[in-house]
Parts: sequence; structure tokens; C-alpha cells
Amino acid sequence: MFGRRHLALLRSSVQPPVRIASLPVTLPAAAVLCVETQRATMILLTPSSGFFQRTNKLFLRERANWVQLKEFARKNAANALSVANMVMGMASILSSLNGHHYAACWLVLIGYLLDLADGAVARRLNACSVLGAKLDDFADFTTFGIATSLLLRTPSFLDNLLCMCYVLSVLVRLVFFSTGIPFMYRGLPCIYSSAILSCTSLLTGGNMAVLRVTAVAMILFMVSQGFYPHDRVLESQAWKKVVYVGGVVMVFCSSFPPACVYYLLWSVSYILFPTALWSCKV
Repeated sequence: MFGRRHLALLRSSVQPPVRIASLPVTLPAAAVLCVETQRATMILLTPSSGFFQRTNKLFLRERANWVQLKEFARKNAANALSVANMVMGMASILSSLNGHHYAACWLVLIGYLLDLADGAVARRLNACSVLGAKLDDFADFTTFGIATSLLLRTPSFLDNLLCMCYVLSVLVRLVFFSTGIPFMYRGLPCIYSSAILSCTSLLTGGNMAVLRVTAVAMILFMVSQGFYPHDRVLESQAWKKVVYVGGVVMVFCSSFPPACVYYLLWSVSYILFPTALWSCKV
């Protein structure tokens, strides 16, 4: 009796055969439970729904878009400054046509700062391009050609003729006066003639007699055959960068008489001492 009862207990503690790797093996209950748990864990960890793949693809796509955005910003930062310069010129034109003389002059001075910055930013970011050069010329013609010439506009036929002569001199200066010599201009850059006219107009209260004489002198300087150094103010000596920062502070944080005197001295010094003070030493 004891033998049969012992045999029955032994049989009840043994599970039926479990097939693992195509081989029938008889395992205890604890071993079977462990195998089933591992199999369930593997099923849970397997990304059968594709959730992990979709998340990874989304992350990579977002990263690629961010890289493209940074590259776009690098290539077009200088172009944005040129467009901003052009916008200042158009705003100055509208201000002149609506009789807001003070605002028209002030907008030209802001364009002055933007024009000095766009080339430096393009070279710093290694983003020089044919498009950037064209935008810069269009912006210069708008702000330092058309907008500045309207500061001379009156009902008089001679004053209107002077306006047209000024615009044409800026056009000639931008289109035809290429020296082929590195870091040198031929003819006075129109940015300085515009700054001088704007500051003179503000300081004299729009005195047309003074403006006519100043405009004729600027036209002669622009169409002259004299050589002027490339004014890489933001890429040269530290004191030139200080001069530029001072110009920013003056135009945005100062009343117009000190700012006009500052810009007038800055521009006149470029005409009187082009090589001694403003030669490009990068």
C-alpha cells in the first residue's frame, strides 16, 4: 500500500511533456511558469505595432528640419540685413513724399548701419553669394540713391533736376566704378554721401541752399576717379568697431543733434583721411 500511495504522489507532482525547440521534455511546474513568463516578456518588448520605429523616424525628421533651418538662417542672415536696408529706404521715400522730413533722414541713417553690417555678416558666416551682391546693390540704390535724392526735392525744376542727377551719380557709382583692386573703391561710396546729406539736412533744418551745395559736392566725389579704401568697419581694428557701436547708440538712444554731428564727423573723416584712418586692415 505504501508503495502505491507513494507512486501516486510522485505522478501527481510531474507535469505533462512540454515541447521546447521541437523536443518533448518533461519539466516541473516552476520551470514551465518561467518559460511562459519569458515568452510573454519577449512579446511585450517586441515593437510589433511599429510605435518605436515611428517615434525614431519622427525624431530624425525633426532633427533634419532643424539642421535645414539653421543652414537657411546662415545663408540668408546677410540677405535679411540687405532687405532691411531696402525697407528703410522705401520707408524713407514714403516719409519724404508725406512731408515727414525728420523721419526720412533718420531712416537713411539706419540704412547706413545696416549696409555696413550685411557684408561683414556674409563674410563671417561664409555666405557670400551672387544673390547677396545683387540685393546689396538694389538696397543701396533704394536707400542711398532714390531716398536720399528726395531730401532735395522741392517744386523747383532745378531742384528736381538735381535730384535726378544725384540718383544717376549713385547708379553710375554702383554699376560702373569697379576698380579690380582688392579692398579699394573708385569714387566715394554712396553710403557716405547719403549720410552727409541726411545729417546736413537735419542740422540746418532743411536749408536748401546748403543742401544744394552739399549735393553737388557729393555728386562730384562719387563720379570722381579717386580711390577710397574698403571700409570693413566690423572686420578691422577694435576702435572702428567701437565707432560702429557708437553709431548704433547714437541713432537709437540719442537726440538728433549729437547723432547728426557724430555721423557727419564719421563720414567726413572717410573723405578727408581715407587711407590714414579707414584703410582695411583685417
